[in-house]
Amino acid sequence: MESNLYAIRTTANREDQVMDFIVSNAKRKKLEVYAVIRPHGMRGYIFLEAGSRSDAEQAAFGVPYARGVLPNTIEYKEVEHMLEQVKHEINIQKQDIVEIISGPFKRENAKVTRIDKQKEEVVVELLESAVPIPITVKMDAVKVIRRESAEPEEEEADEGDDTETFSAAPKI
Repeated sequence: MESNLYAIRTTANREDQVMDFIVSNAKRKKLEVYAVIRPHGMRGYIFLEAGSRSDAEQAAFGVPYARGVLPNTIEYKEVEHMLEQVKHEINIQKQDIVEIISGPFKRENAKVTRIDKQKEEVVVELLESAVPIPITVKMDAVKVIRRESAEPEEEEADEGDDTETFSAAPKI
């Protein structure tokens, strides 16, 4: 099946929200939408790779902040220079010790407590603070210093203990 690129005009700085709505519309309506692209350095537009113009219009129909599909199809070579290489997934896990490398807490060490891969954010607690305060930072603002490798082994040992405890004395 041949696909075409369509440009969708959006409200500036709302491109991510429009992309999320379009992806959910395409999945729910089972449309032939193959990719949704946010061009680097071009505000107010996103590109949609779809099987037909009607699929692109249906995906964008009723989406807040979407202003409409432009009438002409876009050639790939026209947008190729705006695309940036996909970022590799940063390998951060819970309980990792990280160093914050930007922002007001620069050069501080912290422990990862929660990871939000959709928003590319991690919630960390500073190690040197007297009271643990959760701080949300972007994934690219932290660098893994030490992986807590002993942690999973302890959890596996604890799982066996928990199972025995629950099976021996179930609470009702």
